[in-house]
Amino acid sequence: MVFWVFGYGSLVWNPGFEYDEKVVGFIKDYKRIFDLGKSCIDHRGTPENPARTCTLERNEGAVCWGAAFCVRGSPQKEKAAMEYLERRECEYDQKAHVDFYVEGDTTQPAITGVMAFTSTPDKETNKYYLGPAPLEDMARQIATACGPCGNNRDYVFMLEKAMHDIGHEDDMVIELANEVRKVLGIFVMIPLGKKLVRPSHMPLKPNIQLRQLHSLQEAVAMDS
Repeated sequence: MVFWVFGYGSLVWNPGFEYDEKVVGFIKDYKRIFDLGKSCIDHRGTPENPARTCTLERNEGAVCWGAAFCVRGSPQKEKAAMEYLERRECEYDQKAHVDFYVEGDTTQPAITGVMAFTSTPDKETNKYYLGPAPLEDMARQIATACGPCGNNRDYVFMLEKAMHDIGHEDDMVIELANEVRKVLGIFVMIPLGKKLVRPSHMPLKPNIQLRQLHSLQEAVAMDS
């Protein structure tokens, strides 16, 4: 038994289940957006101040980088991984099976039938769908949302770092993370001995006024 699942959010840096292989690559005709928020309400926000997490949106010609994880072996192992993913990704009401490509061959998929958790973009039929919002509004929401498992801004900063680490930064994630920093009024200074949360070559946007210098606590890798 073998199945593959595509990670494009917190799964990229924190899969949380036993897997046999991880492959960095991308899927076509989807883009990453921050329009979902159920698990964030439970973990990185509250019903009164919900957080935002990412989902996939169909977009012809777009490319979404991430990582594919393979589970192979006994039916029990596959079942355990799937049950974990179903609990963790419970806000995603759909699953797509997509072709997965790797760098160097953009015409022939390296893996077919990779499962990706997606969501219905409709607030009436999907209670976890928050919908789009202006960048500044999303940044304010992300900067202030906090729940039992941490704060929403760490989710964005860790995703920014994870995409850097796999060598395929996402401009939208960088822009959103920098806007969150603008809301917080901070310039990230990493204390000696700490890991870099934001790669040093990712400067704050030029129009951000540096009002205060703070040290950010190292983000904790937790699920979405």
